[in-house]
Amino acid sequence: MSYKHTQISYVIIIALIAVALIFGNILIQTGFNLPVVIATILLLFVLASFTSLQVTIDEEYLRIKFGYGIFWKKFLLNEISSVKTVKNHWYYGWGIRRWLWPKMWIFNISGFDAIEIIMKNGKIYRIGTDEAKKLEQEIKIHKS
Repeated sequence: MSYKHTQISYVIIIALIAVALIFGNILIQTGFNLPVVIATILLLFVLASFTSLQVTIDEEYLRIKFGYGIFWKKFLLNEISSVKTVKNHWYYGWGIRRWLWPKMWIFNISGFDAIEIIMKNGKIYRIGTDEAKKLEQEIKIHKS
């Protein structure tokens, strides 16, 4: 593996703890309530999957993986036509987003720094990172 970096989202971790405490308190007050237990487990499971974003580059692929790996994507390096460092707007949000204008996919867990890759087929992706310049350079090196 030539490049590997994991960004941690402390905001999501704090939200995960807060949701666990809130729902734990609700369960203590209301007793065992199956719908609340199921909702709690599902919500915690989804939140936990967005506590980190790992970006790796090997000889063939740029790969991204959220948390423990339920949500992931890989991009063929030779299909990337361009890469640049960008700043996401605050309203793009965090997580996995399909943005309509400009038409792109956004993968982000924290902050506003990202790299934008444009594929040869014209699709645009933004990957959030706290090492935007380094990631941009690594992609350029591995593309050549």
